[in-house]
Amino acid sequence: MNVREWPARHAADAGLGVGFAAALAFQASRVADSWGGDYWQFDCAAGAAVCVIALLRRHGRARAAVAGLAVAAAALLVARFAQLPAEPGPAMALGLSVLVGSAVRALPVVPACAVAAGGLAVVAGAFAAFSHSVVAVLNGLGWLAAVVIGLWPRLLDARRRAVADKVRRDERLRLARELHDVVAHHITGIVLQAQAAQLITRKHPEKVEGSLADIEAAGSDALAATRRVVGLLRDAEGDPALPTPGQERLGDLVERFGGHGPAVRLRLPAGEPVWPPEVTSTVYRVVQESLTNVSRHASHARSVTVSVAEERDTVTVEVLDDAPPAPARYYHRGGYGLVGMRERVETLGGTLRAGPRAGAGWSVLATLPVTSRERR
Repeated sequence: MNVREWPARHAADAGLGVGFAAALAFQASRVADSWGGDYWQFDCAAGAAVCVIALLRRHGRARAAVAGLAVAAAALLVARFAQLPAEPGPAMALGLSVLVGSAVRALPVVPACAVAAGGLAVVAGAFAAFSHSVVAVLNGLGWLAAVVIGLWPRLLDARRRAVADKVRRDERLRLARELHDVVAHHITGIVLQAQAAQLITRKHPEKVEGSLADIEAAGSDALAATRRVVGLLRDAEGDPALPTPGQERLGDLVERFGGHGPAVRLRLPAGEPVWPPEVTSTVYRVVQESLTNVSRHASHARSVTVSVAEERDTVTVEVLDDAPPAPARYYHRGGYGLVGMRERVETLGGTLRAGPRAGAGWSVLATLPVTSRERR
């Protein structure tokens, strides 16, 4: 238990103790008035025992609940066969409510259900033995209140945990997509440049130095990008904000790809679109992953067309290549990259279609909604 919680818990237990004492005093006075003599002594002794157990429940909720229920069951049997006032009395019912509610709130599912069932059995016994007494009704209401009060915060905690788990899962997927996009794109560029360097070594040895410089630059870019994403993973201050590249970086991306791949035509909307950061980032990642897939699976493509169009409430991204069909290509295009693209687009309420074009080539078409409110 946290040290800061001690005063509050002690104050709560003190208030509960005062409530138990008041209930016992009321119970003794009522029994003395209606039954006379010393009948109140057994009733108050049994009630006090359960109340003390309830005050000590923090030392072992399961043991305390079992002990309290056992005392209540014994008191019920003694009262029934010895012709004593109905049990459990008001004070004992209050103590049992505290024990049952505490167990339902804090114990694992199986012990919590067992304690709740034990409390229900005591209530049923009270109804069977003293059906004519208001005490039986009081016990039933106390048990029901205890279960509700214990179960409600438990359900709220479960809901909070589920929401937190979903947030963490979504964040892991988002960061996994970001890592995949960054690493796969840059490493693909390095591999292609290394392959080109091997050809240059055999045909134009004098150009090897330039090729190695290009590979070094691509490796440095990959390392810097990876470090940025790892820095986001290590950031403990709230929700990490992933980069949102704009149109200028989209042009750089296409230019880098055209330097070691097929020619790329880029068509962008006129002016500087004002899109939400998540839309801008998704447009960039869709183009990046599509170009990476062209490099990896469509090396015979002669040209690629990247079109980004903006209508009133929609942003459309289309990447087309003219590579001849290859049987293995359709299988490989179903990897994590396509899954990540689809997750990004569908998270924003958009759609993604990817597949072979009629005749030859491959098409990736993403449609993203952009509302008027988001534009402002």
